[in-house]
Amino acid sequence: MEQISPRLLDFDQNRTPPVPRDAATLVILRDGDRGLEVFCVRRHARSSFLGGALVFPGGKVDPDDGAEAWAARATAPAARSELLATATASARTLAVAACREAFEEGGILPVDAPLSDREVSEIALELNGGTAAGQPALAAALERRGLRLDLGALVPWARWITPEAESRRFDARFYLLALPAGQLGRHDDQETTMSVWASPTEILERTARGEFFLAPPTSRTLELLAGAPDLHRAAALAERQSLLPICPRFVPGDGGGPPYLALPGDPSHGVPERRTDGPTRYVLRGDRFISEDAPPPQRNSPPPGKE
Repeated sequence: MEQISPRLLDFDQNRTPPVPRDAATLVILRDGDRGLEVFCVRRHARSSFLGGALVFPGGKVDPDDGAEAWAARATAPAARSELLATATASARTLAVAACREAFEEGGILPVDAPLSDREVSEIALELNGGTAAGQPALAAALERRGLRLDLGALVPWARWITPEAESRRFDARFYLLALPAGQLGRHDDQETTMSVWASPTEILERTARGEFFLAPPTSRTLELLAGAPDLHRAAALAERQSLLPICPRFVPGDGGGPPYLALPGDPSHGVPERRTDGPTRYVLRGDRFISEDAPPPQRNSPPPGKE
């Protein structure tokens, strides 16, 4: 079984923080027989970032994701998506990147008309990367079929930025997506080596048993979605999320305590307000990040004779 140790994460407080690269991720959901299920893939063990980790399909924004061709080959993103946009990446560019990554890593492609799992596989076989007739290859494949990416189906969820102490940093926007009808989802056996549909609770339990390694953004998303019984409740939960950037701060530990990642709202973080529900830090215990609240502040010892 592939494993990852978080020691592969390259934390160094003394480095000059690299500029984060724009990225996008799709949290793909479906209503299962026993409640809400989520689609996850395992990154290849040799991946340079989080190799072997269980993740949602996603990755960095490519130049083609911002091509003007997508004005005709994609629907408009949800209005709330503008809260995730910046000067370097528009709402449409980010949503296109999320869809493209889900297609490449998970075999799932949201479009504005029914598309079977077999047809998704056929499109994948057609593409060789690069451009086609002056536009991205995926856009050209959709044009031949009279289809558009359904960016309006993406529900903005969160924005996580890799800690400044990491050597590879990403400004990742997360979106929820209901699994398109007729599609199944599968790993690509290149960037991803395994895929699973399971409830958020099951994935968290299997992680606690050592079967998976989850990065904090994945863990927090699953922790929150564990309280949503179905797609409708998950979408309602998304509407309550902040969308302000969550940039954990790496704290090496003190007094013999373990290192941890502090989230906004934690006493060790420079941002005083919380930007996500749940505990305010992820503590490195063994080879896993564990979601925990900060310990209560210690009271000063009473002066002599005042015990």
